[in-house]
Amino acid sequence: MAAFIARRMVYMVVTLFAISVMTFIIIQLPPGDFVTSMVAQLNLQGTAIDEPAMQALRARYGLDDPLHVQYWKWITSILLHGDFGYSLEWRRPVSELLWGRLGLTFVLAFLTLLLIWAVSLPIGIYTAVRRKTVGDYCATFLGVIGLAIPNFLFALVLMYISFRYFGTGIGGLFSPEYETAPWSLAKVWDLLKHLIIPMIVLGLGGTAALIRILRANLLDELNKPYVVTARAYGLSERRLLMKYPVRIALNPFISTVGWVLPTLVSGATITAVVLNLPMTGPLLLQSLMSQDMYLAGSFIMMLSCLTVIGTLLSDLLLAWLDPRIRYE
Repeated sequence: MAAFIARRMVYMVVTLFAISVMTFIIIQLPPGDFVTSMVAQLNLQGTAIDEPAMQALRARYGLDDPLHVQYWKWITSILLHGDFGYSLEWRRPVSELLWGRLGLTFVLAFLTLLLIWAVSLPIGIYTAVRRKTVGDYCATFLGVIGLAIPNFLFALVLMYISFRYFGTGIGGLFSPEYETAPWSLAKVWDLLKHLIIPMIVLGLGGTAALIRILRANLLDELNKPYVVTARAYGLSERRLLMKYPVRIALNPFISTVGWVLPTLVSGATITAVVLNLPMTGPLLLQSLMSQDMYLAGSFIMMLSCLTVIGTLLSDLLLAWLDPRIRYE
């Protein structure tokens, strides 16, 4: 098991290094740079900037250095000092913008993942065991609806219902009196109350998908000879179900951690814009549009880390559930 974990850790380091290189290159691919975007905005406002001034701005921000030099400065600052650079658009250190929004985003993503598992696991088992019953048909119908409805559209529907029938909005993660207040138990409780709607919106599609995955896998296991043999030996139905078929059917279910967690973070961009959530998505979108390379690169690296960590967690859970994976 130790060799298994060590091997996965080596893969993580190599993968993150490759992602950092590709991220920095892709951000630089569009024509121009941050200064070009800033000058274009100033020109629209009627302010003209000549070429010497643009060159001075590039020299000030280090944009006139070769690409490999810019990358080396960025990655060494992160690894040696934990410094993600300086946001050219916000005129603030990237770490200040990164940790504030990433923390709230991770809390929302983690709670949504727990909600997805808590709902999809019992429903998936029920629909497989009670196949072709009214409950199975209802869960299947709701699952198809959940997969078909985009998150942002569901958010718009909930916002309309809340405003139309209850006279209140559901946007944001804090009430107005707590937005700038220091952290306290009252602010944490206010945050938890505001997280309910985003959790439901973001968890709808993932819950529907995992219900279908678990149901299909469990149906395959219930028809295998070892289940019939265990039942013939007099093992109780509940113990038989939880000890053998469910445990094996959980393998694909557990492996989804690798993509569910980063999908919740990166896929919530439009939903965060609709619900006015102070998350990473809208800020990442704005940084990409303005070519704020240090801010955009740092956000993408954090999302990549979540993907790699999610994959590692799924590998470890799979190795715990099925010892054959450790040796294969």
